Amino acid sequence: VQRSSISMHNNPRFSTLDDWLQWQEALHPSSIDLGLERIEQVAHQLQCRTPAKLVISVAGTNGKGSSVALLEAILLRAGYRVGAYTSPHLFRYNERLRLQGEQISDSALCESFSRIDHARGKITLTYFEFGTLAALDIMARESLDVALLEVGLGGRLDAVNVVDADAALITSIGIDHTDWLGGDRDAIAREKAGIMRPARPAVCGDADPPASLIAEAGRIGALWRVLGADFSISRAGRGWHWQGQRSHYRDLPEPALAGSHQLANAAGVLMLLEMLQERLPVTRTAIDAGLKWVRLEGRIQIIPGRVEQVLDVSHNAQAAQALADALRQRPLSGETRAVIGMMQDKDAESFVRELESVISRWYPVGLRTDRASTAIQLTQRVASVVGTERVSTCESLAAVISCLQAELKPGDRVLVCGSFHTVAEWASLQPGFE
Repeated sequence: VQRSSISMHNNPRFSTLDDWLQWQEALHPSSIDLGLERIEQVAHQLQCRTPAKLVISVAGTNGKGSSVALLEAILLRAGYRVGAYTSPHLFRYNERLRLQGEQISDSALCESFSRIDHARGKITLTYFEFGTLAALDIMARESLDVALLEVGLGGRLDAVNVVDADAALITSIGIDHTDWLGGDRDAIAREKAGIMRPARPAVCGDADPPASLIAEAGRIGALWRVLGADFSISRAGRGWHWQGQRSHYRDLPEPALAGSHQLANAAGVLMLLEMLQERLPVTRTAIDAGLKWVRLEGRIQIIPGRVEQVLDVSHNAQAAQALADALRQRPLSGETRAVIGMMQDKDAESFVRELESVISRWYPVGLRTDRASTAIQLTQRVASVVGTERVSTCESLAAVISCLQAELKPGDRVLVCGSFHTVAEWASLQPGFE
């Protein structure tokens, strides 16, 4: 479908993506403002609440981005027209929306932002709400078979929930964003449950779902399926088996995303596809190809070399546990040194505790964002878990790199973790350790 151009009387406020984004950051009084009332009004004006023939929403603490990537890879291989909306981005804002596997262009985003600006009237929107509306607006103009929507924060009040999804996938539930979602798994799961709909598929890839999630699925009458009870996975040599309710796939290829936790993500994806099989037929060939082809930067991303680098955006204890397991499965002759930068609101102590046994030395750093802990603050928090003798403080990532250049030996490994910002900054510096 041809995207309509902006009529001249709309007078676009800005002509570049950077200008639009900078303005959006200051438009609304607070950076996070959970609730659907404002975004519903604007979405109604834009007529974008049905962004594709079939919509899948994905919520959870960890594994959302991986699950969207797995769904996207399989569905593209099955020949469908697919849009995928995720957040946050790693390197470029355009990563947040992919059409047919390709990042959206600056011009398409700018045109959509102008339409949203015109439609919102005097309603103020957060940066995330603006981006969500742009994704929905652009997808609604593209005659897509499937829209994949990653929930930003929680579920019930997240901007993505302005869409009545045809199916919901809930990945693992851990402790994160406690200021907004509550301090325990039950409270957090109750918020995630908000993306489920009556009489529609709701798949949970967490084998130990909180009681509140199960209760909410029953209360609203969702078509509930959970890992371990309704579908299962088992190891098989170099591959794995998946058992659903109507299908059984033997000797599946490992997902091309590192870490054994990706099997649970893939299992949830396959259960959802089984439940949608009549509306969205997918062959075994497409599943195999999607599992082999899937790519996602910054998720236990391994850069081989005489000194191996592992880039991972994980920033909570549950994700750190999966990361530690993945590192144990990749033994090496030397030491693993962790470069860590984190936001102030994250539980750094719990994160470090999960990784402590696989890390020889820690390098806490400050990041180029106001929300990050300073190097000194983070050093104190890391040292409270591992002791000061295992910590080297560095003001910046550039300082860490020069420090590591002198210390690393062939066979060592560098882990870069703690935040999307840490991984993005590190990758922009392109360090090599030969």
